[in-house]
Amino acid sequence: MDKLFSVENKIVVITGGAGVLCSEMATALAKAGAKICVLDSNINAAEAVCNQIKSGGNNAIAIKTDVFKKEELQDSMKTVIKNFGIVDILINGAGGNKKEATASDKLSFFDIEPAAIQAIIDLNLLGTILPCQVFGSQMAKQGNGIIVNISSMNAFRPLTNIAAYSAAKAAVSNFTQWLAVYMCRNYSKDIRVNAIAPGFFLTEQNRFLLTEEKSGNLTARGKTIIEHTPMGRFGEPGDLTGTLLWLVSDASKFVTGAVIPVDGGFNAFSGV
Repeated sequence: MDKLFSVENKIVVITGGAGVLCSEMATALAKAGAKICVLDSNINAAEAVCNQIKSGGNNAIAIKTDVFKKEELQDSMKTVIKNFGIVDILINGAGGNKKEATASDKLSFFDIEPAAIQAIIDLNLLGTILPCQVFGSQMAKQGNGIIVNISSMNAFRPLTNIAAYSAAKAAVSNFTQWLAVYMCRNYSKDIRVNAIAPGFFLTEQNRFLLTEEKSGNLTARGKTIIEHTPMGRFGEPGDLTGTLLWLVSDASKFVTGAVIPVDGGFNAFSGV
């Protein structure tokens, strides 16, 4: 079983690697023996993640990268290849939402600026497609590799107020399936592409939408989410680790084009 789930000495590239969820992924994979390349637009935060990994005796490098600038991604790939010679695994974790693209009692959907919508599409969809182009091209040359995209429950069930984010994540799921077929049919059966669709996890972006800043109590939206999550809690970053290890190891070697919910049963519950 250890061999089946092994990522020992695998070279892992993680975009958005300094975020709450992806930093947990980076740390978990490093502890499992992988060598980690943390790509993030916030180089200080990326270096902090790498320092934590290295303090545990594991290998990691930080690379400043804007995921919707292809030239920066290409430069980042050159750095990865220079340091490690290969790319085994790409995890596309860059993404998120902004209040400017979120409908509220202060901002009607009809008044959301096109630029705000475009920014969310770029961050989540283009920010997934471009790394797949750059690092996927290296995998095509190698004849092997694994890509894991980060989708969302929004791709299964569009949530209120966040139309642009829901649409972008739905597109990420669709693109994951498309790319899985494309890589297998045109390049190698040993290139797999899957996605994880997290349910509700507390991050810096949504913490104070779901919990009260002063008291820590659930907001009305947070209560609704918990009521519709059969397991009755928010996810914790470590809850993604098992699914991730499965997808990036030989344990899932006949799995491609799948979008795996990690949601505490949210998608299965009708609300009745």
